[in-house]
Amino acid sequence: MYRKFYEQLMEWEQKRIPSPLLVIGARQIGKTWIIRKFCEETYPNYIYINLEERADIASVFKGNLDPETILLQISQILGQRVDDRTPIFFDEIQSCERAITSLKYFCESDKPYRILCAGSLLGVKLKRFEGSFPVGKVRILKMYPMDFEEFLLACGEDLLRDGIREAYLGRMPLAEGVHEKALRLYQDYLYIGGMPQAVLSYLESEKLAVEVDPLIYENLRLAYLADMTKYVTSPAESVKITEVYRSIPRQLAKENPKFRYSEVKPKANKRDYFAPIDWLDASGMIYKVHRLEAPLSPLSGYENSDSFKVYLSDTGLLTHMCGLHYRDLLPDVHNIYKGAVTENYVMQQFASKNRALHYFKPSESMEIDLVSDLNEQIIPIEIKSGRNKRSTSLRNYREKYQPDYAIRFSELNFGWQDRLYSIPLYAAWCI
Repeated sequence: MYRKFYEQLMEWEQKRIPSPLLVIGARQIGKTWIIRKFCEETYPNYIYINLEERADIASVFKGNLDPETILLQISQILGQRVDDRTPIFFDEIQSCERAITSLKYFCESDKPYRILCAGSLLGVKLKRFEGSFPVGKVRILKMYPMDFEEFLLACGEDLLRDGIREAYLGRMPLAEGVHEKALRLYQDYLYIGGMPQAVLSYLESEKLAVEVDPLIYENLRLAYLADMTKYVTSPAESVKITEVYRSIPRQLAKENPKFRYSEVKPKANKRDYFAPIDWLDASGMIYKVHRLEAPLSPLSGYENSDSFKVYLSDTGLLTHMCGLHYRDLLPDVHNIYKGAVTENYVMQQFASKNRALHYFKPSESMEIDLVSDLNEQIIPIEIKSGRNKRSTSLRNYREKYQPDYAIRFSELNFGWQDRLYSIPLYAAWCI
């Protein structure tokens, strides 16, 4: 399946960027697969080393971190010559902190080393690094689950993808039949999400979303829980991380889904649960959407660090954690979770573009789901799970702040009227 992340790997190689590559992201989003595919198609040969499985190779980093010394010892263990002409992919590098430290010396060497690294909880390790982190000596890239564009390409819908992009750029509606087909695929994506294994199950089930193996999501959930136990400083911390993660679906179902510590546990507070939320964020398992004090540039300067919403990394994980059936997400069906799943979907599409996520709620009469800096303009974005056009909040915002235009995501076709751009939910990836 095509992943846009491949292009970032190609850029690193084609520009011969000397810094080792460090790929971070949640478990089972395809990091290992895409890097191995890239290495196989780019180099005559390469070395793959899983540092979690190969304790013998991890041990070479306990001594001298000179690259030539390290590669000589790896050569002796593997029984084959490994030198500066041999690309190396260190997987699960978070299990060996000294290996991360060594990347500084690979970068500073005059020799053209090509070092690629990845790890399921690498983001957590980098935040809690105890040794000498190679600041400025590594190229860190974030990877995410498949977005809706990649889902379309996996389904062989290249022409539909092109049509959606052309309609977005031209601000012209799609033919009704094309629009309805895109909506049906969007509904499938809402249910199965963008985890590669789930998408593969969907394709093998002849694109019947209801036939996707539910054990995929249960195994993912159990794998995440296992990580929480394995990569924390104490059992108590693991319990708190688990409590936060399990609370997210019911928090999103609230009329006001601002994250509340008391929803995790009665009488809980920021002091108790700030670190677990930080752990989940660094692991790539959640997206934090901070409230803005004002919709002004730069948005990061008006971010309220104490007020935020939390979404899951993948809409498929959310639907299954909520216990939703496919029919619960169909058009004209209403339940407490549908709006939350729709918002989660949009946040996932924006996060995959490495866009900062913010919302704005200055009063009860105004709440903007997403505020984004698009082409140096601060644009309000409203997210509707159905085809309802009514929006008091967006009208009030436009009257007060006079943005150049506004965006509404919904199940309606493309449209442009009174500086309001109506964009179908299936086109969120176009932004």
